[in-house]
Amino acid sequence: MDGRGRALDNVLVERLWRSVKYEEVYLKDYQDVRVAKDGLRNYFQFYNAERPHQSLDNATPSEVYYKELLNTNTKAGYTIH
Repeated sequence: MDGRGRALDNVLVERLWRSVKYEEVYLKDYQDVRVAKDGLRNYFQFYNAERPHQSLDNATPSEVYYKELLNTNTKAGYTIH
């Protein structure tokens, strides 16, 4: 991170956990750790692969990541099958 005491260091993580809490945890009110783990696993799959993000021009994080990975590997001479 940028250094000690920087206010913006944790902004992305804080926003992620805010979304997790308000869109998943508070709505489900888990009573069991196993059920909570399953619910969070499903939520993160949804968050990364299905939920469009305004800051990513309404793409999903997976779309952005794999597009960049493909571009990087293509430029380096690798082929992806």
